Amino acid sequence: MRIVVVGGGIAGLSAAYELQECARAMELSPEIVLIEKEGYLGGKIVTERVDSFVIEGGPDTFVSTKPWGVALARKLEIEERLMGTDMERRRVFVVRDGKLVELPDGLAMMVPTKFWPMIKTSLLSPLGKLRMGLDFFTPPADGDQDESLGAFVSRRLGREVYERLIEPLMSGIYAGDGDRLSLASTFPFLRDWEREHGSLTGGALALRRKRRAARRSGAPRSIFLTPQNGLGEMVETLQAALDSVEIRLNQSVESVVPVDGGFMLQIAGSEPMHATAVILAAPGFAAAKLVRPFDARLADVLDGIEYVSTATVSLAFDQDQLDHGLDGHGYVIPRREGREALACTWTSTKFPHRAPEGGALVRVFIGRAGQGEEHIADEQELIAIARRELAETMGITAEPKIVRVYQWPDAMPQYNLGHPERLDKIEQRLANWPGLALAGAAYKGIGIPDCIHSGEQAAASILAHLAIMKDQEDFALQKMEVS
Repeated sequence: MRIVVVGGGIAGLSAAYELQECARAMELSPEIVLIEKEGYLGGKIVTERVDSFVIEGGPDTFVSTKPWGVALARKLEIEERLMGTDMERRRVFVVRDGKLVELPDGLAMMVPTKFWPMIKTSLLSPLGKLRMGLDFFTPPADGDQDESLGAFVSRRLGREVYERLIEPLMSGIYAGDGDRLSLASTFPFLRDWEREHGSLTGGALALRRKRRAARRSGAPRSIFLTPQNGLGEMVETLQAALDSVEIRLNQSVESVVPVDGGFMLQIAGSEPMHATAVILAAPGFAAAKLVRPFDARLADVLDGIEYVSTATVSLAFDQDQLDHGLDGHGYVIPRREGREALACTWTSTKFPHRAPEGGALVRVFIGRAGQGEEHIADEQELIAIARRELAETMGITAEPKIVRVYQWPDAMPQYNLGHPERLDKIEQRLANWPGLALAGAAYKGIGIPDCIHSGEQAAASILAHLAIMKDQEDFALQKMEVS
């Protein structure tokens, strides 16, 4: 009995780990094989440690409000190494007309909860502030029809609030076009707030009260966590924990074909491999290519998930090189500003342990839906964009000590309108193929905890399938013995 996990990102690693640990508890002994086409594990989690700087190539943190990341760290016995952001200097800024304007205090999940900070902010015009107040008097929408995030926020708070406040914060998460993103698949709690509290502000205030109670009960103050040596530490610990898993790097699965008793996998340069069950922990378009020969309808649905290419440029300096104090966590850039960059994190302030004493580390994010792909492919152009951004917005023209560029083509799945229906169709098609499961960022969440959870759920479905097979085999043996 062999289970193959295709893809060695955090979803595939979590699936393999869950298979290993649960199989032991269930007294099953499948052979588990993890196949990764690259020469390393972790997917978009790439941590580089250079001259006491901890540089993240992809995601740099995960949220504690979704429990699966912390739970995995606890299982791996590295929970005590999780560190939060610097809460003393947690200011965030928004670019308006090329200038940095501090984000108003009192936002809860992007929604304003304090009156005076919103009145005083220069991010919004007087008319925009008045329109925002209509949230208290706007009735909830009828029915259950999905709408875009942009349309929903514009209906509740006004278009100006969406474009100048919500859109840049949202883009920092999804790199998407809010006028196309599905509310139900990205921020479904906003619709819940509208229905349960009558306004977004009412829902955000209720959330603030819950957070205050959690802090009084001893819950961690920062909702953003990362291991001390970077997210790569979680990947490295996971890899070491997979003592019963065969890991194959630099191998590419070319096809997956259903056969009696499971699936036959064709691996480039290797003999075909039989598997009783398969987990495809790969991007939607990659999974589509593998399933198309035996289920074109499933492949079409998977191919319908759009992706956006992104890149990050990290630049390290001596702090005394900079005229800017980096007094905050960084800034986001609204689409309406027309900038090539999406956001800039002041990494050495947000996570002081990622830079040595006297060092400064910043990271520029590039790439969002509708921007085009031309900048993402050229490393020198990416560096030029990042340095231009630092110079224009922060006055930083010093020569960096270290520069690291990470390019992520087709990296960010877009949960556009129709995504919930797409997930329903995927589940319906998978029901025809017992022993096949999907995992990863393409489906029910793009964050690290979501990807961990998707891998664990895929493993659970495969183990349930194997348990049923084992029960059927045991029953058949008993029947033969009786006869």
